Amino acid sequence: MGWATRFLAAVCFFAAGVLFVPEAIGSPSGAGAVTAAKLAHVLSFATSWGAALWATFIGGIIMFKNLPRHMFGNLQSKMFPAYFTLISACAAISVAAFAYLHPWKTASTVQRYQLGFLLSALGCNLSNLLVFTPMTIEMMKKRHKIERDLSIGEEVGWSKNQQVAKSNPTLAAMNKKFGMIHGLSSLANIMSFGSLAMHSWYLASKLEL
Repeated sequence: MGWATRFLAAVCFFAAGVLFVPEAIGSPSGAGAVTAAKLAHVLSFATSWGAALWATFIGGIIMFKNLPRHMFGNLQSKMFPAYFTLISACAAISVAAFAYLHPWKTASTVQRYQLGFLLSALGCNLSNLLVFTPMTIEMMKKRHKIERDLSIGEEVGWSKNQQVAKSNPTLAAMNKKFGMIHGLSSLANIMSFGSLAMHSWYLASKLEL
């Protein structure tokens, strides 16, 4: 199924959903705009939460355990920019929609905290997209080159890197630099996920099931 077909299917399902709540469209006193803002916020939050959950705790682990290490790294170098672009865009939409629904001057303390959590998620994702991920990819490519010269890096699910690094100062130094940058990137990703998790409690408290 091509991208155009998938997009068309999503639009059709969205239109079908509107049929079940027709009063949300064209409601008086700006109620339609409020509903649209709520929809944008919920969909963007759900997308960023689901993507972060999958990339952080499921997809990455599965790939790491089943792909040759260099192939895994090269795949991640293509996926992470797209991943952080997606969740940064979703976080920006969530911030804008939430700020529209709860203007700062009239917002409660709890609502201001929630806006802070969303801004934190946005900031962490942007830092990864614009700073940490490009640096991590650059360091990974340099380390891959060193490892290829040492005939390592094609093992699956484990690494000869640490063993070889004990007798190779160049690789050891590269490992240290890569570990620091990758650690900052992972920390920013976890901070973003944590901020979204805290906001999920707020959303849950507003649901009527």
